[in-house]
Amino acid sequence: MAHVRTYNPSVRVGNWNEDIQLEEDTLKDFLERRANGQLLIQRSSGLIGKMTNPIQLSTTSDGCIRFGDTVMVVNRGNPDRTVYGIGQYPRDDSALAMHMPDVDDSNPNAPAKMILVTGTKKLSPCFRTAFRIIPADDYAKCGDKLRYGQAFCLQTAAPEAGELYLFSDVVLFNRCTEKSRQQIVQLVSEKSFKTHWQIEHKNPLLRLEYEHEPVIANEEMIFQHCKTHQNLCVEEHCFTPTLYGNEYEISAHTNLDSHKADKPVNRWMLVLAVAGDPNYPLCLTETGDQYPADMQKSV
Repeated sequence: MAHVRTYNPSVRVGNWNEDIQLEEDTLKDFLERRANGQLLIQRSSGLIGKMTNPIQLSTTSDGCIRFGDTVMVVNRGNPDRTVYGIGQYPRDDSALAMHMPDVDDSNPNAPAKMILVTGTKKLSPCFRTAFRIIPADDYAKCGDKLRYGQAFCLQTAAPEAGELYLFSDVVLFNRCTEKSRQQIVQLVSEKSFKTHWQIEHKNPLLRLEYEHEPVIANEEMIFQHCKTHQNLCVEEHCFTPTLYGNEYEISAHTNLDSHKADKPVNRWMLVLAVAGDPNYPLCLTETGDQYPADMQKSV
């Protein structure tokens, strides 16, 4: 076969000088990239360590969410822990997390890929799981209480990530989630109407009564996109491979049961910290556990 080299560079046949020079240049380039920390394994290790840096969540004295608070967006797992078939494991607790694109070592000057969000099972406030609640317009300011039906934006809390906002838009052929083919959810740098979200009560029969009432932290609610009126959803049967393992795919899709109520995959919690407790405030290691007594609603 003509394309197979049957001799190594030590045998002076053909372009032997060019082959030796090419191997020397390859080794020199490898040593230079290793010294500068540009190897793929070095960049991946640094990215993993940076994304897991802990971040302190905000605390509240009255249990209400306020603009400017640093929160985690958590979805409780399936309370039914029965395994009905091989590989059909119940959905675990998950938190909304930033999914950094794979490191492209071959072309470092390539444009950055879109930053998706996933549902990670690592429930600790860190660089990729902490977000800030910020006003969507000039009618609200930091420190005001977030209320049901009020538009807001979800921004990355880590300064190193820049000002990225949770974004969604209608489904197109080339703009949808990879596995479930639902409405995409990602992080963008521009703030617009497509980055506006609102909170709805989980019980559709009580939504009118709770309109403009303060949103209580650490309670289940519906996370709805203002433009498309689709709800933030955990795709429990679809997974996205990341540097931290397989994580749940996140979409904007409303899943209703026979009573026209949102299914558990659409129910989220805006989690705040507890004063004096530097660790994660809720015990989410086992789905179905009740909140501690001091975390019960007191209003």
